[in-house]
Formats: sequence, C-alpha cells, structure tokens
Amino acid sequence: MAAPSIPNLATLRGRGGGLRSRGRGRGSGSAEPQSDEDRARVRDQVIQQTDNDAASSRASAVSLGYLQDPYAEIFVPSPPPRRYPLINRGTYVRTFAIDRLVDRFLTTSPEGPKQIISLGAGSDTRYFRFSHFPNLLYHEIDFAVNTTTKISKIDTTPRLTATLKNRISTLDAHTTTPSKETLHSESLNIHALDLRSLASATPPPSPPNLGRNIPTLLLSECCLTYLPLPTANAILSHILTSWLDPSTPAAAVLYEPIKPQTPFGRTMTSNLASRRIDMPSLHALPTLQRHRDRLSALGMVDVGARTVLDIYAGSREGGGRDEAWIGPEERERVERAEWLDEVEEWQLLAGHYCVVWGWRDGDGDGEEGVFGRAWGGIKGQWREGERRDDELHAAGQRDVIG
Repeated sequence: MAAPSIPNLATLRGRGGGLRSRGRGRGSGSAEPQSDEDRARVRDQVIQQTDNDAASSRASAVSLGYLQDPYAEIFVPSPPPRRYPLINRGTYVRTFAIDRLVDRFLTTSPEGPKQIISLGAGSDTRYFRFSHFPNLLYHEIDFAVNTTTKISKIDTTPRLTATLKNRISTLDAHTTTPSKETLHSESLNIHALDLRSLASATPPPSPPNLGRNIPTLLLSECCLTYLPLPTANAILSHILTSWLDPSTPAAAVLYEPIKPQTPFGRTMTSNLASRRIDMPSLHALPTLQRHRDRLSALGMVDVGARTVLDIYAGSREGGGRDEAWIGPEERERVERAEWLDEVEEWQLLAGHYCVVWGWRDGDGDGEEGVFGRAWGGIKGQWREGERRDDELHAAGQRDVIG
C-alpha cells in the first residue's frame, strides 16, 4: 500500500480559502461496485493510486526549495504540479522528521550492518537518498502494481540505475523477475507483496535477502492505517517476531493521522469517505498515547510520539519548553520558500498528523543499545497538553490495544 501525502486528509480547502467537505469522490458518475469483491478491488485501487499524490507533493516541495531530493522529479510529470503552501510545509516536516530518525539510526555504530524495511514504499526515494551509507540493506514492500512501476523506472532512468550500481559489488548483482514485480540485490530489494497476507493463517515465507539478525528499522507512512488494527498489528508482529529474531534490535517509525473526533477530524474523515477511502486504524488509534500504547504492546521498550505541529514549532507546557525538531534558522528558511496565509489551517492540519517511534534493543535494551543511543534523547513522552484529546476520544471507545 502506498503512502499518501498530507493532502489526502486535507483536500478540504476550497478555492475561497475555507474548509469544506467535498460532496463527491473519485469516479463520481460511474456505476457503484456491486459485489463485495468489486468493492474491495476498487478500495485497493484507490489506495494504490495515493502514491501518485505522495510523489507529486514531494516533487512540489522539492521544486520550491523546501527539500533537497535529486530523485523526486523522476517519479512525476514535468513540471510537477504545485501544491498549496500548507501542503508543501506539511510534506517538508513529515520528510524532515522521518529522515532525522533514519539518519540517527544509520550514523549510530556506522561500522555495523543496518536494515530498513519500508512498508507501502511506492515511489519513495529514501533508499536513493541514503544509499551512501555503507552496510545498508533496504527492503521495500508494496502492491505489485506499484513495485512494477518503480522497478521499470529504475531500469530506464540512468540516475537511478547508477545509484543502485554504485552500491552493489558487480554490474550484474541485481536481478528482476520477467514481470518486473520484484528486484533483488545486496543493497536494495523491492518485493511485490500484499501486506495483509502476513496476517493470514498461512503467511508467505520471509522475503529474499532479509537479514534476520541485523538491527532493523520499520517505516510506515500512512500505510497500515488503511487496515483494521488487529490486521495491522498482526503484520507488525509477524515482521518483528518471524522475519526478525525476537532478540534482534528493531524499531518502528510511523506517520499517521489522528484525532478523528474533533470537528476538523470529522471533516477529514468525511472527505476521505467521499473518495472511497477508509482508515479503520485511525479510529482505533485516535491519539498520541494510543499510538504509544500500540507500540509498547508490540514489544517496544521505549516509545515516543509528537504531532507534526510540535515537531515544527515545539510547545510550551507548565513554563517548560518541548523543543522543536527544526531550529529557528531552518524554520525561517522554510517560511521564506513561499508565503503561507492559511496559518490557522496549517496549525489544524499539522495537529492532526503525528510521527510515532518505538524500539527494542534486545540484549542491549536501554541507553546502551543502538536505538537507545540513536533516539534516547528525543522527547516523545505523554504531556499534560494531550489530556483533552485523550478524554474526547475515550468516550464510547473500547480498548483495542493488545
């Protein structure tokens, strides 16, 4: 499943600048699917197509100077469509935050091998941007329709091909299937796999070239939220305990929408429904603390979560300061990229998305482990300012964690 961009929950802004709920979805005017099978197929197609949104938003942010990514333009038409300023800023913060966590993981004990498994990777360029790190083994998992598109692009784009070949020992050290659904190499591996199969009674075997005992980071950007929480948790559990040895240091970073019961959140989910997009896990994990609890239940010893707004600007509570991840000079640079006059909308939108992280360090749990040393100083614990959202979303909800 592809990872959509922030606007997938935020195409609420009419041309006049206000918030709205779109009264029609994609495919309006066409016949509604009749059978459960047809409806499931259409739902999968809509989710798969969100990767186009993500790629376009990333390229828009790059073209305007928010981000440096020499590969973003490869996956979109030229010139890339221009997004609203609040969307560009959101794409920037999302990318900055996840890149920061990835970079700290890779630069901690850099002499040892590291592994990243990206769920619903789609056209994401992170492998190519971080391929200069030695001993990095990267796995991407997505629907075949998305992996085929990406592998074909790699095979036909000299810049991508050269980057991959710089990381492998021989020119012929990567292979693709005739259908171009999968790619295997000692550096990058792209697997055509429906993640839901990992939650079945007979899951498929571990993918080729997976390192069972290598410190591993799982990435999921608006991917697992499309699934019911028990299914999503079963997928994560299978990767953490079957693909990986349970004693292997492992971590997860997730980017997810939250707060579906606020007025803004209800408008967002209504807009999604008009596009035939359902996010069951959004309602099961409506708050930062629910996300922390979820990772703890999956065996993560340390967990953290912050909204996109807090990551960008920080917050003050009780006279203290929870520092922003982005320093004042960098924020000034970003705010010079283009004028943003929808400040209230930006704050609402950024407050309804979050980055969640958690880790286990196996025998080295605590500050001495690779993830403890990489992320131990990043603040992500519960704060008093979350209480209102916790109470709002607690009403009428049963405990779905576990």
